[in-house]
Amino acid sequence: MIVGLGGFIGTVARFLISRYFQVNVASVFPWSTFLVNIVGCLLIGIIYGISEKGDFLSPEIRLFLTVGICGGFTTFSTFSNDAYMLIRQDEWFRFALYASLSFFLGLMAVYAGRFIIKLI
Repeated sequence: MIVGLGGFIGTVARFLISRYFQVNVASVFPWSTFLVNIVGCLLIGIIYGISEKGDFLSPEIRLFLTVGICGGFTTFSTFSNDAYMLIRQDEWFRFALYASLSFFLGLMAVYAGRFIIKLI
């Protein structure tokens, strides 16, 4: 139940951010999915960094935050569909930029989240 509640919260947050970008940003580049995934990576890095630092989070709260909220907030399926749509539109440069930056910045965001917690 706790993971489902977190997933609900994360999914609604992702939907609202996506909707904001659909209404306010005219771009072929899938900014909403890109930013949601990078922010989600930063959050999961922070959460696991806190978990590794001590007993600040119970296993249940960690599941709620990581599997639930972060899992519902980020989305590999939407990332893959956005990448596919860029290919279909012959936007090869944007596809390469989106795919490579999503992976690299996502990895760096997880690292940054853990690093920030280690500094505290």
